[in-house]
Amino acid sequence: MQVVREQLARTLALKPSSLELFRTKVNTLTYGEVLRLRQTERLHQEGTLAPPILELREKLKPELMGLIRQQRLLHLCEGTLFRKISSRRRQDKLWFCCLSPNHKLLQYGDVEEGVGPPAPESLPEQLPVADIRALLTGKDCPHVREKGSGKQNKDVCELAFSVSYDHGEEEAYLNFIAPSKREFHLWTDGLSALLGSPMGSEQTRLDLEQLLTMETKLRLLELENVPIPEQPPPVPPPPTNFNFCYDCSIAEP
Repeated sequence: MQVVREQLARTLALKPSSLELFRTKVNTLTYGEVLRLRQTERLHQEGTLAPPILELREKLKPELMGLIRQQRLLHLCEGTLFRKISSRRRQDKLWFCCLSPNHKLLQYGDVEEGVGPPAPESLPEQLPVADIRALLTGKDCPHVREKGSGKQNKDVCELAFSVSYDHGEEEAYLNFIAPSKREFHLWTDGLSALLGSPMGSEQTRLDLEQLLTMETKLRLLELENVPIPEQPPPVPPPPTNFNFCYDCSIAEP
């Protein structure tokens, strides 16, 4: 009822000239659009969308993106247990992969069911990060490229990623099936960071927005209940002369 009341109030505020125009305006104000308008107005009231605040957020982004990148690489160093999927879709084997502390090697190897994560130095296989060519996700991965279109394959496809690397004169692949969507985002972001590519996952966007909101509020604590102007104050005109300035080049006697 509150949304319907707001739809009517917002439409009547536009002063439609006919009943048909009134109906058209009301139909454009869907439930989602009303919620979006409410959120935008709330942000304006809080000053979040004021130009000085937006400029502050832009200045904070590089530092916070560096923090997110550091967290992603630390997660890769901790490592993750992945499941192997055979041609019969049996998920009966586990393997562990982690990034070396110096960020130069991907270390991996098979592990037994029920056994905790192994020590990185005990893993038999190593892949130099310098040999990695590209990061592949979804249907571009070789281990899901030629599979069927069933629901199980769709779920696997959303969690699949691979890294292509140089193996002698040929190109080889290290294939992953993430245990969850969050692990998929963390690993693809971390591998992108290693390759010097932007981290474009949904998790990164959410983390960045959360950090920006928190950091902005911390920076503005001392300005609580102080109105923030839309435009910076005008710069006063220069004085008629600069005789009051001290010339440091003149040596004192």
